[in-house]
Amino acid sequence: MTQSQYPQCRAVPLRMLSPVTAEKFLNAVVKVPGIRRMTINGPSLPALVPYGPARGKENKNSNRRAIKVGNAEMELRVQVGMVIFEVEDKTVIEKIREVCNEFFKDFKCQVQEGKFMKTSPTVSDYCKYGPDADESVLGLSDPRKKDGPVIIQSLR
Repeated sequence: MTQSQYPQCRAVPLRMLSPVTAEKFLNAVVKVPGIRRMTINGPSLPALVPYGPARGKENKNSNRRAIKVGNAEMELRVQVGMVIFEVEDKTVIEKIREVCNEFFKDFKCQVQEGKFMKTSPTVSDYCKYGPDADESVLGLSDPRKKDGPVIIQSLR
């Protein structure tokens, strides 16, 4: 097991981000050198209605669409509420804070430092990836999803 000593932070906008705004923000922040991993958190946007009288029918939500971040295209399965980063050192957190302050002019965005991602393999990671899992995907797996995380190569 690995014990990562890399600093972590999260950007928490005051409002949920639309797919267009999320795409612009993520493309701005992915240019910052020194980001090791990032994950997007927020309320789920299921493809099918999970409960109620319309259960099993298509969930028509304009926020569930594909966005392009860096060189990777991905479908948003959550409405962007916060973005969590693991970075090389604390100077990168300041660069992320600068990007957030420059990008979010109409409403606030807090950049909080702390530990927000798992740094050692979980049981879900072991079941999904096996005993020799890549350290860059640890703690990012959703045990209910069949597909893995989207890997965005750095834009250095």
